[in-house]
This record gives sequence, C-alpha cells and structure tokens, in this order.
Amino acid sequence: QVQLVESGGALVQAGGSLRLSCAASGIVFRIAVMGWYRQAPGKQRDLVATITTGGSTNYADSVKGRFAISRDNAKNTVYLQMSSLKPEDTAVYFCNSYYRGVNYWGQGTQVTVSS
Repeated sequence: QVQLVESGGALVQAGGSLRLSCAASGIVFRIAVMGWYRQAPGKQRDLVATITTGGSTNYADSVKGRFAISRDNAKNTVYLQMSSLKPEDTAVYFCNSYYRGVNYWGQGTQVTVSS
C-alpha cells in the first residue's frame, strides 16, 4: 500500500520560510519521480516542482528562485524548501509520486501566508 504523508504546513508571514516534507512508503522510492503540487481555494491543482530519480528538477515559473525541491533516498523523503513566501503562495500543498506508471497523492498540508 502506497502512502505519502506530508508535514510542515503552517501559517507564516509574507517574506518568511517553510520546509515541507513528504515521507513515502510502499514504493521503491529511489525509482519514483516525486513532486509537489498546490491547490488554492476555487482553483485547479497546479504543479509547483518535480524531481527525477537522477535529481533533475523542474519548477513552476511562479516559484523559481524562491522554492527548492530535494530528495533523500535513504529516508524515502522529498522536501520543498520555500522562502520569500508571498500571500499568493497560500494553498494546500500535495505530495505526488509517479511510480511504475501510476500517480499517487498525499492528503495535503495547508500553507497560509499572511500579508
């Protein structure tokens, strides 16, 4: 059974930083493409960042230079370091795993950025 468990969401002031974590189980983590997505109220779920098995990263234009995705294969964990946060970053952040042709999702963690 695949499980993705996010943590680290919080209320933070604009300009602040947060680090999200996603612990994965039930998969061979080192061969999974991992990613973070976010969904604001009334909006669709959008890509934030992805990281491949080889460590290549991809970011949404809106977060380039402010967010950094990383992975620790020994801990089966993917991280999202977020800095210079803006109110428009407020959303539920979801961890995603693309593993053997199937997308898996975590339950989400709320990030709220106050102005």
